[in-house]
Amino acid sequence: MASWRRSLPSLTLLGLLSSFIIFLQSSYHVAKATTLTGIVHRSLIRKPTSSQNVLVFREAPSFWNGQACGSPQTSPIHISMTLDANYLRGTVAAVLSILQHSMCPENFEFHFLCSGFDPEVFSNINATFPYLRYKAYRFDSSRVKGKISKSIRQALDQPLNYARIYLADMLPIHVNRVIYLDSDLVVVDDIAELWGVDLEGKVLAAPEYCHANFTKYFTDLFWSDLSLAKTFEGRNPCYFNTGVMVVDIDKWRKGGYTQKVEEWMTVQKLKRIYHLGSLPPFLLVLAGNIKAVDHRWNQHGLGGDNLEGKCRRLHPGPISLLHWSGKGKPWLRLDSRKPCTVDHLWAPYDLYLPSTHSVEE
Repeated sequence: MASWRRSLPSLTLLGLLSSFIIFLQSSYHVAKATTLTGIVHRSLIRKPTSSQNVLVFREAPSFWNGQACGSPQTSPIHISMTLDANYLRGTVAAVLSILQHSMCPENFEFHFLCSGFDPEVFSNINATFPYLRYKAYRFDSSRVKGKISKSIRQALDQPLNYARIYLADMLPIHVNRVIYLDSDLVVVDDIAELWGVDLEGKVLAAPEYCHANFTKYFTDLFWSDLSLAKTFEGRNPCYFNTGVMVVDIDKWRKGGYTQKVEEWMTVQKLKRIYHLGSLPPFLLVLAGNIKAVDHRWNQHGLGGDNLEGKCRRLHPGPISLLHWSGKGKPWLRLDSRKPCTVDHLWAPYDLYLPSTHSVEE
């Protein structure tokens, strides 16, 4: 089930109901931007209707294409992310950051992978980004039932965390390339540069970290089993983070990479060969055989380690994307009033309004 959506500018209770009905009926609307500004403006804010836990966001600004941009129909840039209530605040910040730093913001088509069609989540997206062109896809968690092994952090075990493996099965056939992004990041550069990377025949492009201790991503059992360890023969395997990837969907489909990743998940169920979630099977299949891109496109690890989430500093060098991978998320640390220094770099993209500010003009 999938649908293109755009919300109405004014969101009354009747309008919200109508919008959601239209969403379910899979109608497609193209929005024209109404303002050009890099400053967040405030409009009428909805009061939570059914729960004190409902998030409320300011409406994001609209953005126009630059004169050098092709049309959205002929030059689309496809971005895929997961979308759920737990990470909604991060997703909203990520989307805003992408649009705000783009020369061609109208050319983006977002592809959201969801575990279910939550009315509150979609009403928030529609109200916060009235002009956004997106499509939503329900990820059937039964696809990974029985394949997920317990990892060192519970958040890594959620079925939606594995949805990136099934991009080629879920996205429409006309989408032959996509940038996959996690929801705990912000982009501070024009992501069109990453979109345009030459994959040089590879199925995937991502920043590659060959200085990292690659052996630590797998257990001693893996390395002591010669039949498993020889997996990397003929390759120079390096770590890459699956939270930022450019994927050639056509090559992924033709190469049967979904099945290759699943095969390693099956091995993990029989033998404990790694401790993390969906990352290690990607490494087993693709490490040493990807197109490496500049490290500035994934300044990762800002959430700290996977157990304690302690503060970390930025790595030296230019930055185009900040990624709070690890346990600590910037919105949680900011709310607790115990933020890390790097969390203040995420805060300008946070459109969340505390529930005490329920109505504002």
